[in-house]
Amino acid sequence: MLAEKLIDQLGIDYYTGVPDSQLRGLCDALMNRWGIDPKHHLIAANEGNAVAMAAGYHLATGKTAAVYMQNSGEGNAVNPLASLTHGRVYGIPMVLIVGWRGEPGVHDEPQHVHQGAVTLQLLELMDIPSFILSPDTSEDELADAVAAFQPLLREGRVVALVVRKGALTCGEKVKYVHEAALTREEAIAQLLARTGDDPIVSTTGKASRELFELREARGENHSRDFLTVGSMGHASSIALAIAAHRPGRRVWCVDGDGAALMHLGAMATIGSVKPANLIHLVLNNAAHETVGGMPTVAGTADLPAVAAACGYPLVLRAWDAPSLDAALARAREAGCLTLVEVAVRLGSRADLGRPTTTPKENKQAFMARLAED
Repeated sequence: MLAEKLIDQLGIDYYTGVPDSQLRGLCDALMNRWGIDPKHHLIAANEGNAVAMAAGYHLATGKTAAVYMQNSGEGNAVNPLASLTHGRVYGIPMVLIVGWRGEPGVHDEPQHVHQGAVTLQLLELMDIPSFILSPDTSEDELADAVAAFQPLLREGRVVALVVRKGALTCGEKVKYVHEAALTREEAIAQLLARTGDDPIVSTTGKASRELFELREARGENHSRDFLTVGSMGHASSIALAIAAHRPGRRVWCVDGDGAALMHLGAMATIGSVKPANLIHLVLNNAAHETVGGMPTVAGTADLPAVAAACGYPLVLRAWDAPSLDAALARAREAGCLTLVEVAVRLGSRADLGRPTTTPKENKQAFMARLAED
């Protein structure tokens, strides 16, 4: 089904959420129709923020908003859905549009398997009626589902459309561009030339995939790297605890701009602790690239200034190979908590693969290496 048809059927003119590859058609349709517009469409830092913005829209207008997310984002949204929008509290209506990654019986990556298995159960536990949108769902079937939602929305209920793989397409695909001198993979390759045997915690998405393949190309094993394949936004917190409990080891965190924004408060915690052995890299392409390339606010937000305000003693910027090499050298020599923001362009190799080891194998090898140290 064309996502434009879904937008028309819903009759909603305010959307907010976090991009998802399963919802690429919807995301493109929203960008084609409204772009980024505070009156009609905003990309949120995380799914809980999106639910809160949808609530604010209802309070201001009396109308219903739509919130889009990957099903992994249900966890971020549980608190406001249970304690803000629920009928036992304020009774604020909204339509959730949830991309169903890891649907039982459909092959997907390990981080999506359990989330996919409990997606519908979580909605039921939160008292959210749902309709499953499949590739073979007709416009009439969708219209019937939307009509059935209307009395629930008038009662102040939250309802959900759960979108199966391939159910939504877009009539005009959007091409996203962010220019910079370095690719993300080139930046990670420069990092590996500096890290030696230091442990690295890398964020979810293509950064971890590129790190894995660069180790392969270098003929190295993967025991130095913890690849955070799920739990977007939490790599820096993982790295913080490792640095605190392995003070004799320099620890590197490879983060993305979308991930850093999703749980930006982690920077405040890290800055309060100031682990002298932690170096926090943010690879900034101002985009949610892994799920399609929709923009983040990191194109205008000053992440190094945020880190400095949170207590990072040293913040550095890099925009090309020489400035990155200088920043990495200074970070190594400084002996203090450091943030390095690296401007990278949007895009990756067409043949980029995925890790060939399982998450548990990665965990065990990483822990064994830390134990040796």
